[in-house]
Amino acid sequence: MILDHHGKPIIAAGAQDIGPLYEAGSTSDRMGHWGLSGSGPNAGQGGLVAVRKRSRQSERNNPSAKGAIDSFVSNMVGEAITPEWQLDNKEQKKEIKSLWGDSQAQLDYMGYSNFYGQQELVARSMVRDGEALGVVHELPPSVKRYVPIQFQLLEADHLDPNYNDISPDGNEIRHGIEFENGRPVKYWLYDNHPGENFLSSSGFKRTPIDRDDLFHVFRLTRAGQCRGLGFLATVITKLHDIDIYDDAEVVRKKVAALWGGFIYQDGQLDPGNMGGQPGSKTNGTQSIELKAGTFPVLRNGMKIAFNETADVGNNYKDFMRVQFRRIARGIGITYEQLTGDLEGVNYTSLRAGLIEFRRLCETIVARTLVFQFCRPAIDRWIRSAVLNGALSTISPAQYLANVREFHRVDWHPHGWAFTDPVKDRVAEFMDNRNGLDSRRKQAARRNRSVENIDQENAEDMQRAMDHGLAYDCYPSQTNKSGTMQKIQEKTILESTEVD
Repeated sequence: MILDHHGKPIIAAGAQDIGPLYEAGSTSDRMGHWGLSGSGPNAGQGGLVAVRKRSRQSERNNPSAKGAIDSFVSNMVGEAITPEWQLDNKEQKKEIKSLWGDSQAQLDYMGYSNFYGQQELVARSMVRDGEALGVVHELPPSVKRYVPIQFQLLEADHLDPNYNDISPDGNEIRHGIEFENGRPVKYWLYDNHPGENFLSSSGFKRTPIDRDDLFHVFRLTRAGQCRGLGFLATVITKLHDIDIYDDAEVVRKKVAALWGGFIYQDGQLDPGNMGGQPGSKTNGTQSIELKAGTFPVLRNGMKIAFNETADVGNNYKDFMRVQFRRIARGIGITYEQLTGDLEGVNYTSLRAGLIEFRRLCETIVARTLVFQFCRPAIDRWIRSAVLNGALSTISPAQYLANVREFHRVDWHPHGWAFTDPVKDRVAEFMDNRNGLDSRRKQAARRNRSVENIDQENAEDMQRAMDHGLAYDCYPSQTNKSGTMQKIQEKTILESTEVD
C-alpha cells in the first residue's frame, strides 16, 4: 500500500469510479447520451442543403420567418455601409471618394443594382442561406466603366458541400473547397445553379476559382469551420410547427363559423332542394358544400358529427407569445421585431431589447459583412483604379511605394433611428461637449461625412448672410432664446447700410 504525506492510502487511478463531477457530463437516465456527439465543425455539411431549402421555404410561406429575415437585413445594412478613407492628402482623398461615388453604381456584374444593393443581397443570403458567394471580374478598360472591375454574386448552391475529391494539383477538396496546407486556395463552383431547370452548354460543370478572386461570406462560430449555417436553423422546426398549429386554429374557427345550423326533416329529399349547393360525390355519397350562414336540410337518417375540441380561448395569445419569444431569441431579434406586436411595450423595455439586438448587428457587420465582403471588395477596387489610371492624383508608383496608406478604410453602417429622439440627441450633445465623442464619429453613425456636413453648413450660412437672414440653428447668429448675437447684429446692420 502506498501512503501520501498525510499517511492516507493513495487510490490508484481507475480503482474507484466516483462518476462525473458535473451533472452535464452524466450519462444517467436523465441525460442518457444526449448531445455527446464529437463531430467536428464541418462533419454535418450534408445537412446544410436541407436546412437551406427549408429556410427559403420558410421565407416564401411563413410571414414570421420573412419578417425576421427582413428585420435583420434592414438593421445590418440600412441604406448602405459606406467607406471613409483615412488619407492625409486631402486632394487624393477627395478624388478617391468622388470616383467611388460614381463607380459603385457600376460594380454589379449583372447590372441589377449598385454596390450597396449587393451589400443587402449578401446580408440576406447570409441570414437565410448561411453564406453568400461573389466572384471578382477584372475587365478590359472601357469608357463605359470608370473602374474596370465588377462583382458577381452567386447563391451558395454553386458550392456543393458534398463534393469531396483530390484536385489535379494533389490537394484535398472538402465540401467544394480545395485546401493546401490547411488553407483554402480554390473554390470549385458549378457554372450554373444546380436548382435551375433550363439546359445549358456547360451543364453542371465545376470550375475552380482562386481564393483571391472570390468572396465567401458566412458567420464563423467554430474554429476550422468552412461553410455557413442560416440564422433560422435552430428555429425552423418550431416555426413550421407553430405555423401548422396556427393554420389549424384558423381552419377550425372557419368551419365552426360557416354553419348557421341544420334542419332535420323526415322523408327522402332531392339533393337539389337542400339549403346549400351539393358538393362532390365520393363513392356515391353526396357531400354538402360549406357556405357561411347556410341552414342545410339533412335527409332522413342523416346526422352531422363534429370533432369536439377544446377552444383555446384566452390561452391562445399567451401560448403564441411564449413560442414567438423563444423563436425570436433563437434567431437573435426581439419579440416585437418578429411579430410586430407592441402591446404593453414601454420605452425602457423597448430600448433594452434594441440595444442587445443592435450590438449583435454591429458584431456581425464588423466581423463578417465588412471583413469578408466590403474590405476585400474595396481593396480590389482601389488597386484596379490606380493601376488602370482612373485616379490622376495617385500614380501607380506612389501606390506601390506605400500600399497600406491607400487601403486604410473605415466602414460606417447606416445609423439607427433614435428610440427617443430628444433624450438621445441630448446624450449625444453632452458627449460632444465633454469631449467623449467627436462630430466625425457622430456623423459617421448617421452614414454621413463630417467634411460634407461642414461644407453644406458653410454654404448655408453664407447664403443666409447674403440674404440678411438669421436662424436659431447657428449659435454665431442667435442665442438659445432667439436673441441675435451682438456681432451678428452689427454685421447685418452694416450690410443693410451698405445696401
